[in-house]
Amino acid sequence: MNVLKFGGTSVGSAQRIKNVADLISKRGRNIVVLSAMAGTTNSLVEISDYLRRGNIDGAKETVNNLEKKYSRELAELFDDGKWLNEAQKAVNSSFSVIRSYTETPFATAEKTILAQGEKMSTAMMFCYLRSKGVNVVLLDALEFMRTDINAEPEITYTRNRLRPMLQRFPDADLFLTQGYICRNYNGGVDNLQRGGSDLTASLIGAAIQAEVIEIWTDIDGMHNNDPRFVENTRPVEHLHFEEAAELAYFGAKILHPACVLPAKLNNIPVRLLNTMEPHAKGTTIDNNYVHNPRGIKAIAAKDNITAVKIKSGRMLLAYGFLHKVFETFETYKTPIDMIATSEVGVSVTVDNDRNLHTIVDELKKFATVTVDPDMVIICVVGDLDWHNCGLETKVMQAMSDIQVRMISYGGSDYNISFLIHKDDKIKALNSLSKHLFS
Repeated sequence: MNVLKFGGTSVGSAQRIKNVADLISKRGRNIVVLSAMAGTTNSLVEISDYLRRGNIDGAKETVNNLEKKYSRELAELFDDGKWLNEAQKAVNSSFSVIRSYTETPFATAEKTILAQGEKMSTAMMFCYLRSKGVNVVLLDALEFMRTDINAEPEITYTRNRLRPMLQRFPDADLFLTQGYICRNYNGGVDNLQRGGSDLTASLIGAAIQAEVIEIWTDIDGMHNNDPRFVENTRPVEHLHFEEAAELAYFGAKILHPACVLPAKLNNIPVRLLNTMEPHAKGTTIDNNYVHNPRGIKAIAAKDNITAVKIKSGRMLLAYGFLHKVFETFETYKTPIDMIATSEVGVSVTVDNDRNLHTIVDELKKFATVTVDPDMVIICVVGDLDWHNCGLETKVMQAMSDIQVRMISYGGSDYNISFLIHKDDKIKALNSLSKHLFS
């Protein structure tokens, strides 16, 4: 049994839902994970924001506009009046949940509101498949997907809940469920953060020991550079899980970084495929090492980075300084991306500046602190083991005309990273492609 996940653009319209339905109905007995229709989650976030600010009229107007969109898509999706009514009933139920929070105090409704996007997309797909004679079973992700007290997914809980659910339907042609949504440790409705549908697919794959996990989007695999800024990029046919994790974390939007670990630990290959070109090879990610004669496989960029330089003469030949620095970031739950050290200071980068002002105030008690906002991390991924002579030199030559604030190399066998100003991002990406892939 395989797990097939389809993102919001893949089910972003009635026609695309039909295309996906045609694809999955021919693939046999698998589990299909759906995101919300493209644009839906953004609208639901907007509704939640209006409610939190007490702007009920703004929330209602956004609900009305979203409801009109779904009515249009439903009318285009169904020819059969019976199944149109069934789908409309399910969608109306979700909108009733959303509207109920415009009539009562907001409290903690945001997560429940956000969950309605996946509820509606799976209801529409379920009814459409049934209208075409497919024996599909709709599984509620809230019944088997849960996070623990630290907001980490409980894979054992998912395994113990999901397997008996599948066994109850031995004659099903396929199974359908929601990505992204889950319950939290207290039983409340929650989610796995943006991009969490990839994580849902990976967790399900690990729970049932799937043969492969397929992530279907609107691009044919993970490209060797960002096609939004660089021309003539191409898909990378094969990546090791470690390489994919580096690219996903450092900006490759096609794959959620958290989804790599469950698949890697359970040795389940992940394939990145294109719904618009279903016959394209895409990218295969697994634990196998495949030699690349170029050495370098791909480049990614992570935006909205802030660099923090912490300098103190007391660091020289002293111990405890780094501990105090990292303890300060840990206290305010702020992860660090890149690190560079010298005898008298350390520079780090963060992508979350919510508590940065307070962190800087704490650091200034024992060091001089400089903050550089508006930075970008450029990540170059490949076989960068230190025994492979010359690869880091080739990368450095490509960056010779770019002002580089920090360099990170040696922490991983697969990654060399550069911190640059955001204004140099496109120039850096193109220069790297020219020097490494031309």
